Amino acid sequence: MLKELINKILWHPGYSPEDYEVVYLHREGSSGKCNNLKKRISMDSICIKGSFIVFERDCEVTTIPLHRVLEIRNKKTGEILYRKSRR
Repeated sequence: MLKELINKILWHPGYSPEDYEVVYLHREGSSGKCNNLKKRISMDSICIKGSFIVFERDCEVTTIPLHRVLEIRNKKTGEILYRKSRR
């Protein structure tokens, strides 16, 4: 469902990818510590490759596994199109 929604926003003429953002869990850590941070990326700067969201920022390619996506929302209206369920 998530991958299909992302592709729909990216490719369907009725959607403008720049109006949407992905909120994902970014794992950052060193020395055995792990900090989980929520980060946002605009959908007009991503593509889907397999089970990953891929984007480039500051000449560095980043891949985010789809299971780390927490939300997809409209930046203008705040409407949430997808929210990961908590188990």
